[in-house]
Amino acid sequence: MEAGPSPAATLLLERDLARLTRELARTAIEATYNALEPDEPEQAPHHVRHALGLYRRLNTPTANRHVATLFGKVVLQRRGYRDVERSSPEPTIFPLERALGLVEGATPAFACEAARAMAETGATQQTVLVRLRRQFGVQWGVKKLRALAEQASAELTPLRREHQAKRVVEWLGQAQAQRGSGRPVLGVGRDGITLRTRPHRFCEVATTGTLTVYGRDGRRLGSVYLAYVPELGQQTMTDEMTALVQEVLRQWEGPTPRLAYITDAGDAETKYFRQVLRQMRHPRTSERLDWQWIVDYYHASERLHTMGEALFGEGREALAWARRMGKLLKKPNGPFRVLHAAAALKARRTLSKRTRKNFQRAYNYLRDRSRHMQYAAFKKLRLPIGSGVTEAACKTLFTERLKLSGMIWGKPGAQIVLDLRVVLLSGLWDAVYTAALANRSLPTALTPDTSRPTRPQKPR
Repeated sequence: MEAGPSPAATLLLERDLARLTRELARTAIEATYNALEPDEPEQAPHHVRHALGLYRRLNTPTANRHVATLFGKVVLQRRGYRDVERSSPEPTIFPLERALGLVEGATPAFACEAARAMAETGATQQTVLVRLRRQFGVQWGVKKLRALAEQASAELTPLRREHQAKRVVEWLGQAQAQRGSGRPVLGVGRDGITLRTRPHRFCEVATTGTLTVYGRDGRRLGSVYLAYVPELGQQTMTDEMTALVQEVLRQWEGPTPRLAYITDAGDAETKYFRQVLRQMRHPRTSERLDWQWIVDYYHASERLHTMGEALFGEGREALAWARRMGKLLKKPNGPFRVLHAAAALKARRTLSKRTRKNFQRAYNYLRDRSRHMQYAAFKKLRLPIGSGVTEAACKTLFTERLKLSGMIWGKPGAQIVLDLRVVLLSGLWDAVYTAALANRSLPTALTPDTSRPTRPQKPR
């Protein structure tokens, strides 16, 4: 800034410093990684064992010129090892690359950022590639980005349940430590959302699941999520949700919290309660668990509006009646009082066949599920009466990432993004990613004295 400070000079200064700093870091990373293997081949192990196979050292190093790091691409000189069986189709392995944790030519730090970017709200493949180029100076293509996301999903998903359960148990501990007469609540939610899929471009029903902890005062402490692409019968969601709930109860050693299932009364949601939750036993004590199914208040309110329009026609009178009934529904024995009032009004009116059918369908919805709509009793126990957490999860998990303008998904690709997104939005990205790195297998080096394979002697 020889001519004095100015906005333009400040811009150039910071950009130049950022570029020089990144180049300095890139050079340091490249030198550090290339110094990890000895220069002389005799100083390296003659053989290494990996994946139950034995590999022999190649004396001449080769260069990988496209290793992606947080500071740009570096050149890595690494020594290869080839299967001792020369006719084997197994490719040459590079122990240094495996030891560094390279995936698709990316270091763990860069792979972490790329996979996380794929899971973020509003992302597309192109926006992620532009971000990687601008932020890290790495030019990648769609094929490599997809392969990295698939690898990340495969590594993170098996560890998700354990870490989600651990997080929920932490919230239960916080809730248990609170003052108050109420009991902590473990709430389960489940809902469906349409997703446009290939090859037929139909809108099929995908599923979202939530596991939420509420404190003694009824306030939400936190939620973890599940999400799956459309599947006939939704069995994967059923299995994973059940396993997650059981893992939480297995890890939690305190008093059993109140167990609430908050959802609408769709076929899949009803089936899950009747066939799974109502039959569930505690994984440690084998005692039958007492689940309370709460039909979402806002779905019930929709039926009130349907009945109001059937009784009064569209307009203010129908809306006013539905609002009064909505307040009454929250009173003690609310469902019975609402049904009685609606039946009395219907008896004094002549309805068309179509209107009568709409009224009766809504009336039956409330009547058949009235025991799950005792909202006054639920609120007294500080139980949630709305499935807003799960409804919001549908929007967050699916709409804000998989339902952007023009998007059509193959189910495998959509599930990869959902797997990453579930870990991210559950607040577990760093913990699960670190655990996944620790689970990777590394080549085992053998000492020169014991590494050479014994060859069978020819019969004389």
